[in-house]
Amino acid sequence: MNPDWDAVARQTVERCRRLARYSEEPGWTTRTYLSAPMHDVHRALREWLAPCGCAVSIDAAGNLRAVRGGSHIAPKLVIGSHLDTVIHAGAFDGVLGVVMGVALFEALGRRELPFDIELIGFSEEEGVRFGLPFLGSRAVTGDLDEAVVAMMSPAIREFGLDPAELPPARLRGPVAGYMEFHIEQGPVLEQLGLPVGIVEAIAGQSRLEVRFEGSAAHAGTTPAHLRKDALAGAAEWIVAVERAMRDTPGLVATVGRITAEPGASNVIAGAAVASLDIRHARDEVRHRAVQRLVGEAEAIASGRGLRACSETRSDLPATPMDAGFVALFEEAVRAAGYPVHRMPSGAGHDAMILAAHVPAAMLFVQSPGGLSHCPQESVREDDVAAALACGAEFLSVLERRHAGGTV
Repeated sequence: MNPDWDAVARQTVERCRRLARYSEEPGWTTRTYLSAPMHDVHRALREWLAPCGCAVSIDAAGNLRAVRGGSHIAPKLVIGSHLDTVIHAGAFDGVLGVVMGVALFEALGRRELPFDIELIGFSEEEGVRFGLPFLGSRAVTGDLDEAVVAMMSPAIREFGLDPAELPPARLRGPVAGYMEFHIEQGPVLEQLGLPVGIVEAIAGQSRLEVRFEGSAAHAGTTPAHLRKDALAGAAEWIVAVERAMRDTPGLVATVGRITAEPGASNVIAGAAVASLDIRHARDEVRHRAVQRLVGEAEAIASGRGLRACSETRSDLPATPMDAGFVALFEEAVRAAGYPVHRMPSGAGHDAMILAAHVPAAMLFVQSPGGLSHCPQESVREDDVAAALACGAEFLSVLERRHAGGTV
């Protein structure tokens, strides 16, 4: 497998930009869970995969599944990433990993491998539509509970699928492991001058909603000492979130969304709801920070005559990648002629969900400017070419291990 990786990378970037046009909003890239533009994404991927001779299907969760092979008893390799986006996204977060998988299928051509490969384009990872992330990968691992399935079901039916068919969406047969290509979404690789990095662990993350309740009142007639302004209480708490982040090495904490009720310019807010996204590589540090910030919300509310309550929307533990698969990636990166750099991921990825069930590893591609989750998100073609070469070497390393009976 010796294609012109520069040409393949150029085509891969062009394909990502094509998929970015399939959006719920003209002029932006916004594609939430099983929104109508996902049909267009699936059609494009089917078009590119058709010459590869693989079986392509859409499971009941809306994940695109493409299996190369199908006749081997040996454990298969799963390659995947997600096809949904945040609101007003860039063209590469998630999608690049799926399109790189397509490129590797094309580069393999008719080459026989001693194992099958399943490429999965997960239907949901970002958590935008329902406030709960990783719906696509949770369906594949069987980690959806009844309440979540009930929440998803109307969207599944609207997309033309049947939620009763979710159980067969689970991974079947022996699986050697899972690998994911993804943009770094941060500045580390660029600062180091490296095209790729091997992820050794993914930081744990907690997502909460914190609600402040006061009393709505007239903005012009209510004096300062009689106000119970929920939005002002939330604003004071947001500053406390920033202070906690600066006080704790390695902690990142973000309030990315806030809503006020009733939301009128001439009415004191009677209620305010703020999101909290908090992450750290050590779960005990993250949990202490969550407890501190929930306590600060209650203290701020009490001091202002308000009430505060919180709800945990998700709590994902820090996830180490599989040591054996990380070592395979190290061998592959060296064989491709690039420096080996191991690093943690501060962002969550589908690999977190798969890692609880099968060996998992990730390869980051440099993000120019460290930009992601915005229209300015980009990649360099030579970095994508490097990642593709490393991916091809990974398949070769895995092939040799199969031949030696060590996988």
